[in-house]
Amino acid sequence: MRNEIGKPLIVLICGSLVYYHCAYRHSSILSLLSDVLIVLLCSLAILGLLFRQLNISVPVDPLEWQISQDTANGIVACLANTVGATESVLRVAATGHDKRLFVKVIVCLYILSALGRLLSGVTVAYVGLCLFCLYLFAESSPSVSTCIARFLRRSGAAEQDNM
Repeated sequence: MRNEIGKPLIVLICGSLVYYHCAYRHSSILSLLSDVLIVLLCSLAILGLLFRQLNISVPVDPLEWQISQDTANGIVACLANTVGATESVLRVAATGHDKRLFVKVIVCLYILSALGRLLSGVTVAYVGLCLFCLYLFAESSPSVSTCIARFLRRSGAAEQDNM
C-alpha cells in the first residue's frame, strides 16, 4: 500500500526536478542527462568505497541483470502496435475517407499548435506528468477510490432515474 502511493510521489519529484532544470535554468535535456549521469557515477563510487571500507559485499551485481526474451518481445510489440496504430489513423485522416476523423485530427493539431505557442513544451509535459501522478495517487489511495466509487454510483443512479 505504502509503495503504491510512493511511486507517483517519486515520479512527481523527478518531474519537478526535470522541469526546474529545463524551464527555469534554460538548460537542455542533454545537460540534464549529463548532470544525472555524473551524480549517479559519483554516488556509486562513494558507495563502493564505503562498502569496501566496511567489508560489505553487494548482494546483486547490476552487470548480471538481464531481462527475459519474452519481456523484450513484449516491449517491442507494444511499441510497434502503438506506432502502427498511430500511422494508420493518420493515413486514414490524410486520405480524407473518414471526414469526422479528419476533422478530429485537424482540431487536435490546431489545439496543440495553439498550446505550443502559449506554453513551452517542457511546461506542457510537466503539467501532463502532474496530472498523471494525481491519477496514479488517486487510483492507489483507498480513501479517494472509495469517494470516487461512491460518486460514480450516485451519478449512475441519477442517470437511471432520469431514464
